[in-house]
This record gives sequence, structure tokens and C-alpha cells, in this order.
Amino acid sequence: MQKGADFVLMIAAEDRKGIVAAVANSIASQDCNIVESSQYGDANTGRFFMRVAISVPKEMTTESFSAGFTPVATAYQLDWRIHDLTQKLRTMIMVSQGGHCLNDLLYRTSTGRLPMTITSIVSNHTTWQRRAKHEGIDFHHLPITPESKMEQESRLMELVETQQVDLVILARYMQVLSDQLCRKLDGRVINIHHSFLPGFKGAKPYHRAYERGVKMVGATAHYVTPDLDEGPIITQDVSIVDHADTVEDLISQGQDTESRVLSRAVKLHLEHRVMLNGARTIVFK
Repeated sequence: MQKGADFVLMIAAEDRKGIVAAVANSIASQDCNIVESSQYGDANTGRFFMRVAISVPKEMTTESFSAGFTPVATAYQLDWRIHDLTQKLRTMIMVSQGGHCLNDLLYRTSTGRLPMTITSIVSNHTTWQRRAKHEGIDFHHLPITPESKMEQESRLMELVETQQVDLVILARYMQVLSDQLCRKLDGRVINIHHSFLPGFKGAKPYHRAYERGVKMVGATAHYVTPDLDEGPIITQDVSIVDHADTVEDLISQGQDTESRVLSRAVKLHLEHRVMLNGARTIVFK
């Protein structure tokens, strides 16, 4: 998290003169201090984006800050949100049988690197039930078949609502979410996949990549939309391989890259550094 900051203010608007000055003056008038500020104007869309981390007086709440900021927001027609950094996002992790991303998320959370509260682990298998129990995290087994998909997703949505989940992480959850569920959770689901797509879709992509002699493996973390694996990209990375690497080497490097990229994307989201700009994202690092 941003050191010294209590709140993060996120702003999107039609780009126009005076926004930065008006925002800064409003913050100062409420006896708050700007710890970090980043902004970006998209020349192609005419949209302006801004992230401001601020320190606030002890007695201030997001509600009282919002009351003071609303006149500026109204005058400049801002789309905005204020986030309290002391309130960790409530997160559900979904996984199938591959546990490399799950284990990495659990470790980084336990060591304080990911400021989130894991409400539960949900899976269509029982492979990681014992691990969840060991961590003291609720585990929910939600098996799925083509016939039970609607019922399973209905139960999943019940868990999201009951647990007041802010973010769902698909940590190699090998099931496609329905269009309806994607829309209900728009902007609240992060997925990870290898970056062979669309070249090596389907089963055993690393085996087919090896046969083609690829020279790097990569991973992409993105928000989930009804368009499979085509949601707004948050972050990506690659690992270099060569002719001497085996299929097992590719798989190992790919899993390491997937874990690293997913955790990076989750951290950016938790720190309120990602803003949607149509099909693209603005990422304030």
C-alpha cells in the first residue's frame, strides 16, 4: 500500500482544463494532504484519468470526505470513487486442480504482500480442500457439469453476496463463466491464462508450443468479460526458453510466470491502481 496514505481517490472524466487544480484545492480545503498523484489524458478518446493517494485527519471518513468533494465532482462532471485503504478487499479465490497460483496467493497474503481478506476458496474439485483447512479458510466444493452449470453458478453468486465479496480471483479455475455471471461481476473478476492464446487454445498448450519450438512463454492477467480471455488486460510478462528446454521446463516456467503475473495484477487492483478505459486499462504504478 501507499505509505502515509489513508484514502485513494479515483477519477475519470471528459478531459478539460482545471480538473487537477480543482481536485487539489478541494483536497487541501479539507485539511488533507496529497501523498501521490498520477494522471493520464487519452488523446484518442478525450478521457482524463487520475489517481490521488491522500492522508486525512483522524476523524475523517470516506463519507465526510465525499460530502466535501461532491461540489467539485459535480462542477466537472467527474466519475469518481474514494477508497479507504484500511478496509481490505474481501476476496474469493477459485481454483480447479492446478495449485501454483493459489499457493502463491496464499503465501503473499499471509506475509502481508497482498492486502486482502480471503473469504473462501471455491473449487469444482476437492484437491485443495486440505490446504484451505490448514490455512483456516472456508472451502466450498461446487462440482459442475454441463447440466448443472446454471445451478452451480447460482450457488456461487449466493456465496459472493453472502460473503460480501469485492473481488473474485480465478487462480487457474478451468471453467468458463457464463455471460450472465460475467455481467453480474463486471470489473470484479481477475483471470490468468498463458500467453500462447490464441495460437495454442485447448488441451496441452505447452506440448504444442514445444512442438512448434517457441522461444518464450508468457502469461496475461485480465478482467473477465463475456468474451473468453479477451477482457481488459491488467498486466503481462514472459519467460525466455530455448531449444534445450523440455516440455516439463516450459510448463514449470509457465506456471512461475502465471503465478507472478496474477499476483501482480491482484496487487494493482487491491491498491486501486487500475481504471477501465473501454476495452483497455489505465494502470497507475
